Amino acid sequence: MSASAAAIDPARGRAAPIRAVPGFRTSLGITLLWAGSIVLIPLLALVLRPLELGPLGLWESLTDERVLAALRLSFGAAFLAAAIDLPLGLLLAWAIVRLRFPGRGALDAALDLPFALPTAVAGIALTALTAPNGWLGAPLMAMFGWKVAFSQAGIVFALMFVGLPFIARTLEPVLRDMPLDAEEAAATLGASRAQTLWRVVLPALLPTLLTGFALAFARAVGEYGSVIFIAGNMPMVTEIAPLLIVIRLEQFDYAGAAAVGLAMLALSFVVLLAVNLLQRRLRRGRL
Repeated sequence: MSASAAAIDPARGRAAPIRAVPGFRTSLGITLLWAGSIVLIPLLALVLRPLELGPLGLWESLTDERVLAALRLSFGAAFLAAAIDLPLGLLLAWAIVRLRFPGRGALDAALDLPFALPTAVAGIALTALTAPNGWLGAPLMAMFGWKVAFSQAGIVFALMFVGLPFIARTLEPVLRDMPLDAEEAAATLGASRAQTLWRVVLPALLPTLLTGFALAFARAVGEYGSVIFIAGNMPMVTEIAPLLIVIRLEQFDYAGAAAVGLAMLALSFVVLLAVNLLQRRLRRGRL
């Protein structure tokens, strides 16, 4: 055995692997410490700052009707947008991976636009599109009486726009690596395409769908730039929690702003933890 492959540990009497990177443990420790500091220090500040209000003041700040309305709207709209994006993202990923059609490359590139587009630009574009005199808003208003811009529907529409790529891009590599044997076997046994999709494809994709949902939901909960243009920002009606945080900061109510942020952090953690636990349960069930 060459010296470069392994070294003999005298204490244990067996070959010990040689690390390719000198000081690996030290480097890993420093990296984890630095990454942990970047995450934990801001979170610690977010937890400690609302304590300046005292228990009673913190409770009053979090149970204010305006705060509760903003939190309900932010989390409800984010959940609804992510849920609507699930089938849309699956269809887009399926079309890009499994189908060949003219314009497929353009569709694949356009899917990344929400990643690259500044949120303010996206908000202005979506507002112009869905306004009562916009290309989409005018027909919807004339034919169905639907008002999209400056309403809660507009908020959901904007969050769908920013969250859709997360689901589609999460599903793409899984679809590429998924063998076609199971689908072909189901078709051979007489299963229809709908039955194959429901009983073969979706169970295999379910953990990945939950991952995409969690990413889209997390992105939507904290979205600010694209929403403030299309929402209308009416207190108790179309005012989202991130906007309320900005308003409190402008009023120099830093502890109150941190209290709203802490509530968003806690609620987001609960939702993402539930999704993570469901993913683990599904994986164990499959195994």
